[in-house]
Amino acid sequence: MIERKFVAEKIKELQVEQFIGKQIGQGKYSRIEIKKTPLGEKVIVYTAKPGLIVGKRGEAIKDLTKVLKNKFKMENPQVEVSEVANPDLDAQTVAESISTTLEKFGPKRFKAIGYKMLQRIIDAGALGGEIVVSGRGVPGARAKSWRFYAGYLKKSGDVAVEGVDHGMCTANLKSGSVGIKVSIMPPTTVLPDKIVIKPIPEQVEQLQAEVKTEEKKEEKKKAPRKRPAKKAKPKEEPKEEVKEEPKENSE
Repeated sequence: MIERKFVAEKIKELQVEQFIGKQIGQGKYSRIEIKKTPLGEKVIVYTAKPGLIVGKRGEAIKDLTKVLKNKFKMENPQVEVSEVANPDLDAQTVAESISTTLEKFGPKRFKAIGYKMLQRIIDAGALGGEIVVSGRGVPGARAKSWRFYAGYLKKSGDVAVEGVDHGMCTANLKSGSVGIKVSIMPPTTVLPDKIVIKPIPEQVEQLQAEVKTEEKKEEKKKAPRKRPAKKAKPKEEPKEEVKEEPKENSE
């Protein structure tokens, strides 16, 4: 019974998200989050353009609140619009913008669009990014898949699930549908193998200096004393022998 209750709640949340997405329109929001509070249920819509969702004097929010209360039987629903701080670091926003650009200008310039959006992701400060464009709408004889990537991006492990933002979208073109998948590793992601060198406090530096001085003193004690070198005596130059000349007789 408990499992059925959880499944029913998740199905209801999915239906609410799909309905709000159709009402707002494609490319105008990033994601929708539903939270339960003591006062009722709160629906948070994350978007890069909050003015398009709120409408004039908040009329769009009031109409959406009435529909959620009557159609989905939500208790005291509260719709809140939250602005995305940096749209270039939000994977769903990037995917939606690529989709609208392809639908507007066609698939012939998809390479330029992919590289341009990837450069914007890296310039925003992301550690890494990847854009995959695939489908029959991609120019070519067969269905192709093009991958644009830059930086460092984890593909497995818990970091790939919790530390990487994923976004998916579909662009409906005349030549066929094109799937767009965006993965972004934001600068706030902390990798498990990252090493942080903390600054050494002053007390530790003093202790290290004292230890070094003691080690130097011990080395001086253990070192053998060198005897002073004897001064070499200067060599005496050999004296020249004076030969006496024979004296001549006066006789």
